[in-house]
Amino acid sequence: MGVKYYTHFVLTGESAVGADQEFSGVVEVNQATEQAFETREIEALLARNFDLASGDVRLLNWSRLQ
Repeated sequence: MGVKYYTHFVLTGESAVGADQEFSGVVEVNQATEQAFETREIEALLARNFDLASGDVRLLNWSRLQ
């Protein structure tokens, strides 16, 4: 069973050109991230899911939902 998180992030670099740059919503991942993941790893996870380079996502908020 997945773990749900609220996320808020912006696109940076080439991915931000000509598109909406800010996103927020609920995502579900296969494991809890509080202890095992740093901000850069969460940004890379989000980038992979949107088919972007890991440097193209800047995380603003990441919080677990109850």
